[in-house]
Amino acid sequence: MLGVNERDHGSLYNTQLVFDADGTLALKRRKITLTYHERMVWGMGDGAGLKVVDTAVGRVGALACWEHYNPLARYALMAQHEEIHCTQFPGSLVGPIFAEQMEVTIRHHALESGCFVVNATGWLTDEQIRSVTPDTNLQKALRGGCHTAIVSPEGKHLAPPLTEGEGMVVADLDMALIAKRKRMMDSVDHYARPELLSLAINDRPAQTTVPMHATPSQPLVQRSPDHDHHHDDTTG
Repeated sequence: MLGVNERDHGSLYNTQLVFDADGTLALKRRKITLTYHERMVWGMGDGAGLKVVDTAVGRVGALACWEHYNPLARYALMAQHEEIHCTQFPGSLVGPIFAEQMEVTIRHHALESGCFVVNATGWLTDEQIRSVTPDTNLQKALRGGCHTAIVSPEGKHLAPPLTEGEGMVVADLDMALIAKRKRMMDSVDHYARPELLSLAINDRPAQTTVPMHATPSQPLVQRSPDHDHHHDDTTG
């Protein structure tokens, strides 16, 4: 998975690209929940990207950063039986508290979804931080907050997480752990209550225009309040 700034004519989108093992693009999705000042830069994505796709390694879904605090977005992917959930957080941000919250978030999703979570965070060197701002007080907001990790469906780290510096976290995924977890608790099947709670998803791409010829014209019937039998037929 690769995070990119996508330009679509005059708008920018915070976009995630998922590639299959042969290099083909399996999914392009735009971030639907923009956090705080991000709304001044990026446009809002739509539900067309809330998809789980089949790949050579399994069924893969993705969300970015605080989209994970939108539980319905997470459930939309859970309901599609994702096996590997890819997440991205910025890293090098607001100190250790951000990394601590991130760990809670990804481990909870692994447990609730019964899937593996692969999380990547960025890292800024001291030189890069100084290039952003020479103010040492402001630099504090660009340190810490890294937690690159791989979590199992049982909520366990499969390798020591990377919390600072450049590097990689590598682990083998035993897909049998998915069935083991879901045998106990499956949030979208035997642990769900669809007759009480359900999720409606608009998965159509957002459109600013809809051609009128896309749907047949229907007659509009207008009835007189005084004479129910009287009506005028017009087309709209």
